[in-house]
Parts: sequence; C-alpha cells; structure tokens
Amino acid sequence: MTSSDQGEAQRRPSEAELRAHGWERRFIYDDPRLSEAVETYRELGFEVRLLPVAPDDAECTECMLQEPDRYRVIYTRKR
Repeated sequence: MTSSDQGEAQRRPSEAELRAHGWERRFIYDDPRLSEAVETYRELGFEVRLLPVAPDDAECTECMLQEPDRYRVIYTRKR
C-alpha cells in the first residue's frame, strides 16, 4: 500500500486545516484501487496525500475499525 507522503506527523490535520492548504478530500480506498487511484491522480497533475481513516470518516466503519492500517483517505490538490 502507498503510505502517507511527506513524513506525516503523528497528529492528523483537521479537515479545515487540509482545506485551508488546498487539499480536497476524494474518498476512502484500500489496495489495489488505492494505488490505482493515486497513480491516476498523479498522472492528471495532482499532488496526492494519504491519511489514515478516522472512525468518523465514513458511514460504514466496521471493516475499517477491524483493519485500520488497510484503508486510507485520499486527498488531492493541483500542483
């Protein structure tokens, strides 16, 4: 799986902080679709940032709570 870029610090930025820096939340995925989506966004000229899923990130969280390291939230912004 692709990990968070730029040596992500321990604290996850808030949605407001991410938006303030130009990041747009796209969706939650796991591999293989996660890697495919990251590659596609980069080919389209976007910066990609992956963050761990928080329990309040999705309506259905059962599988995400059982395997939290498997899923990532994809954020993008134009370069």
